[in-house]
Amino acid sequence: MTPSSIALSRFGYGLGAREDAPKDPRAWLLRQLDRYDPAPVVITKRTRAHGNIGETLALLRSMRRDTREMAEMAAKEPMIADMTRGDARDAALANLPPELREKYVEARAVLAQDIALRVNLAVGSKTPLLERLVHFWANHFSVSVGKLGTQVTVGDHEFTAIRPHVLGRFGDMLEAATLHPAMLLYLDQFQSVGLNSPAQRRRADRPNAQGPRGLNENLAREILELHTLGVHGGYTQADVTEFARALTGWTVPGIGRADRFGEEQPSGAMFVAVAHEPGARRVLGRSYSAVAADQARAILRELALHPATARHVATKLARHFAGDTPPPALVARLEADFLRTGGDLASLTRTLIEAPEAWEPAPVKFRTPFEWLVASLRLTGVESLPPRRIVAALTQLGHVPWRAPSPAGYDDIAASWAGPDALLRRVELAGQIARDAAIEDVTARAEAAFPGALSDPTRTQIARAESGKQALALLLVSPEMLRR
Repeated sequence: MTPSSIALSRFGYGLGAREDAPKDPRAWLLRQLDRYDPAPVVITKRTRAHGNIGETLALLRSMRRDTREMAEMAAKEPMIADMTRGDARDAALANLPPELREKYVEARAVLAQDIALRVNLAVGSKTPLLERLVHFWANHFSVSVGKLGTQVTVGDHEFTAIRPHVLGRFGDMLEAATLHPAMLLYLDQFQSVGLNSPAQRRRADRPNAQGPRGLNENLAREILELHTLGVHGGYTQADVTEFARALTGWTVPGIGRADRFGEEQPSGAMFVAVAHEPGARRVLGRSYSAVAADQARAILRELALHPATARHVATKLARHFAGDTPPPALVARLEADFLRTGGDLASLTRTLIEAPEAWEPAPVKFRTPFEWLVASLRLTGVESLPPRRIVAALTQLGHVPWRAPSPAGYDDIAASWAGPDALLRRVELAGQIARDAAIEDVTARAEAAFPGALSDPTRTQIARAESGKQALALLLVSPEMLRR
């Protein structure tokens, strides 16, 4: 790979429509930091379906319960034994009151629109490095629609908690991402209440009361293990529990009596002081006074600056850009920058761009399905696809945004994406993309997309293709397209 090809494919998403390869690759990347728009018009004007998150959660719980009951009934009744889970869901949807059915359909439509918006932004972007960073950090602070209620908040999480901070301070992104309604729902923080809080004491007098019933440690544990210090970051179970106590009171609108007793936060979350565990906290050997909502924020600020956080973030960033086994020298370089600047992500990005380890000539990463799809659409000049087609394509590839199987996000190593079945799905989709594309000279496009880096075998395969469509399909699954 040449420096121009590395800048296009490893740091970005490949050559875009009507673009030329950069003559000064590092300068081209650095200029993107000044040109990045964290809130493009398509995001500021997007349809939002937040409404009352508590109502949405109740609706989805009802849908899931009714779907399960109908599926169980179908299994017992010979007359309807052929009913699939999809049929059961449709039947449950039909039984909802019209106004609730409309909300459910709208929430699903907005989710699909947000996924399409994410893809189309990257496909048409003039700052592809920054789009890649948005997706990297969104995966670091992963939320998934696998948890009820997140369907109406995951898009907003990336667009408002991640995008504005990719060139800001890590601590600001940490607070915005972890205290956003999507994360509070996904990691069950909305179900957590201080055991000695006024709310819990009142519950003792009303045993049938609805709402959170005890301390939930999920969010505290994942912030420490995944978002900041890392699994070997030196924290203990006592730190997890104390941090979880500091986080009590953070919830989402519409849950229990949150709207009545809570204070709305800029992110759309709520802080309910009566559900907060009273008293000072001690986490990682440091004491934090009892200051309600600011107690959790104070701990997050310290975690953002911790040396273990610097090492954890540096390792993940180096792995994403410089190989599944990140070069120790690059990790050390990024770690030192993080500590020196207090987590300035713009400085961290500049250090990454200037680092020689990130410019290794041989391909160092296998493209994930999402990366491959975006790069394929950029190469073929497709600038905008409707939500239905984008969601279908990503579903076929097994890499739908905001649907990672765990809070750790999607894997970022080749072993997770390079299996025979996964490659076959790319081959099938490459044929579909090629049929819709209008490229007259595939060889010329390939030479432009991989300046000085197109291999002779790929060039030969393109030349021997029976048609331009076949040539393009072969290019889309060539080694140059699969690796970066």
